[in-house]
Amino acid sequence: MSVLKNITNHIRLLFRKDKEPYLQLKKILGYLPVDIEIYQTAMSHKSLNSKTGNHINNERLEFLGDAVLGSVVADILYERYPDKQEGFLTTLRSKLVRRDMLNRLAEKIGLSELVNYNGKINSAHNSYVNGNAFEAFIGAIYIDRGYKQAQRFIKHKIYDKHVDIAQVEKTEENWKSKIIEWCQKYQLDIQFELISEKVLNDNNTLKFTSRVLIEGVYCGSGEGYSKKESHQEAARQACLHIKRDKVFRRQLISMKAGTSKE
Repeated sequence: MSVLKNITNHIRLLFRKDKEPYLQLKKILGYLPVDIEIYQTAMSHKSLNSKTGNHINNERLEFLGDAVLGSVVADILYERYPDKQEGFLTTLRSKLVRRDMLNRLAEKIGLSELVNYNGKINSAHNSYVNGNAFEAFIGAIYIDRGYKQAQRFIKHKIYDKHVDIAQVEKTEENWKSKIIEWCQKYQLDIQFELISEKVLNDNNTLKFTSRVLIEGVYCGSGEGYSKKESHQEAARQACLHIKRDKVFRRQLISMKAGTSKE
């Protein structure tokens, strides 16, 4: 957007009666939004539907924003770690876009104060509201201003300013504990199975492959240089599969009769 158009938008804003939503978003974005309705949709949780009868919510934008965020973070890491291999980059990216990280980022930039939802939603679901809205917000930026602006926002306004990537790199993520806790919550049976154990050509190094089964259903597999590593990678893949595929997640939960709904 040209400087002249930016100035024009600021002048127009002076004569608007509904200035407050624009100013709130400008504080976060650093510029005035063009299509404010797309940001309002990004801040609308689906729990509002039952209250208002309006079927517009932020789930589609969340889907879009998740893809844009993952792409930009991948680009950041690719440039920052030129000597690291795919496994390292994938693991670090998952740490940088995990739900608790996005929840904290939404709070840091003031986005959590703008999220609209029905206060009656259960606490387990409520814990994801801000992180989901953050992804939807990224999707809104992409639609409103395009990929380059979304990229600049994610890099400079978010990760450069609020995230110590080097520190995140050092933190260990216990994916096995996460998936076990999730299964316990819904009373689902979980098993870790060793699929293979092979000797690599160089210096007789062992490599293990394991898989995760929930209620007998395959959910993910992983490799590692110990059984523990292969279990962790398999658990990580299972967590990502369950997070990204909502239909699959619901199917798993529904397999155990009498469990609480998601």
